[in-house]
Amino acid sequence: MEGGAYGAGKAGGAFDPHTLVRQPHTVLRVVSWVFSIVVFGSIVNEGYLNRPSEGEEFCIYNRNPNACSYGVAVGVLAFLTCLLYLALDIYFPQISSVKDRKKAVLSDIGVSAFWAFLWFVGFCFLANQWQVSKPKDNPLNEGTDAARAAIAFSFFSIFTWAGQEEQGHPRGPQAQEGTPELETTQLPGKKPGPEIGQGSREEWVIGHQDFWGRS
Repeated sequence: MEGGAYGAGKAGGAFDPHTLVRQPHTVLRVVSWVFSIVVFGSIVNEGYLNRPSEGEEFCIYNRNPNACSYGVAVGVLAFLTCLLYLALDIYFPQISSVKDRKKAVLSDIGVSAFWAFLWFVGFCFLANQWQVSKPKDNPLNEGTDAARAAIAFSFFSIFTWAGQEEQGHPRGPQAQEGTPELETTQLPGKKPGPEIGQGSREEWVIGHQDFWGRS
């Protein structure tokens, strides 16, 4: 079947890697995946400090363990989410059910919007805690580049996930380019009407059955 509802280029077709890598939402997903690695990697590796006078490590963001925990958790979960939906992108052309394609597209849009919100919260949280951090807690400025990188890539991630949400809409019902239209039936002496969908066709057939029954 050429074309398909909810963005299935060829339902039941084979996986085409060249088509996949050219999809904007796939590119944004890979970029988001990389950004998530930068965020949680920066915090895990250099986001905790240990002063000689203290026995325990503390978070570089204003000594607030919740800030580091939030950054790591969001980064790791975003990393896994990107992998999950990359796998869905690979499997998507093989989904033949319109209902299943609809669920996949709507979940992609909803999850992307949700993650854009989480990254917005994370950016505001980390930026605020970094702003109020005390210089005396880190006199040697250890890990400052990593801390700033986590904040910066949290900010960038807002737009990559928002972009994924925006790219999900063209794969909805309005993007059924190439979907075969049902063939309309023409009565003798009547001009063919406009193209109609399945629901309208059923009503059309019932109506004309009544017409011929009364004739």
